[in-house]
Amino acid sequence: MRRTAAAALSCALLVPLAACGGGGSEEITVVASVYPLEYVAQRIAGDRVEVVDLVQPGSEPHDAELSPRQTAQVADADLVLRVAGLAPAVDDAVAQEVEPEADAEAIRVLQEREPALSDGRPVRVLDGDPHFWLDPHALATYAAEVEERLVALDPDHAADYRQNARALRTDLGDLDDRMRSGLTDCARRTVVVSHEAYDYLGYRYDLDFSSLVGMTPEDEPSPATLAAVQDLVQTDGVTTVFYEPLEGPAPVETLAADLGLAVAALDPIEGLTDETAEADYLSLMRANLDGLVSAGECTGAAGS
Repeated sequence: MRRTAAAALSCALLVPLAACGGGGSEEITVVASVYPLEYVAQRIAGDRVEVVDLVQPGSEPHDAELSPRQTAQVADADLVLRVAGLAPAVDDAVAQEVEPEADAEAIRVLQEREPALSDGRPVRVLDGDPHFWLDPHALATYAAEVEERLVALDPDHAADYRQNARALRTDLGDLDDRMRSGLTDCARRTVVVSHEAYDYLGYRYDLDFSSLVGMTPEDEPSPATLAAVQDLVQTDGVTTVFYEPLEGPAPVETLAADLGLAVAALDPIEGLTDETAEADYLSLMRANLDGLVSAGECTGAAGS
């Protein structure tokens, strides 16, 4: 965050000294480049911090453009939560406007921090896929960084942040238990999706995702990819093709009709839509689990 000397002088002249100090959480602003990072900040900060999601509901972070107001919000933020490469406009604003100590870039955090949840596979950075939050272990590790940053910014309320972070960590651990249990015993572990976004989900729960296109949903699948999907239907017994809610089912409907596949949603949780406005990260992940259990004919106990 870059504050001007004039702003600091105005504060000193116009309000009591205590209100200008670093202990007042009313001064703290956190901006997030994608919904799951906003969710983490809100869970840990509660109502003590202003949390700004830079991507509007129903929008793809890959395509997001920042308005002058949003660029100013990034420049003035005490903490920026982002994933390098996911939202290039945010990356550009950070490079030009944000001091390094205010930049909580997720890939670097995952590379440097010890995992926050101890059981299961280690947290890994998967090249080419920014959707790390689909692994609850990775999101819990990032949340520990956000907790530490907020405590440093507002030590007067450290106990609140730590308590909220513990509750979030418990919820993420419970989600992971539910996911592992539900996906333990499946008739098939191959999952066909509209575009590449699920490597972290596949890594954590031993699922093999086959995507019709790469990271850009607007791309068209090649004839070779369509032939490979047809082979998967025959060899692996795939019954379902999944689409991303933000783009809708249209990109997969023709393929599904041609191959006799069911169509279902699998949310990479890049943002909320009108249909999911009342949902949150945990409920969307549970919905993803239900879809995967159904498509894979899994018999594990997914819990309540």
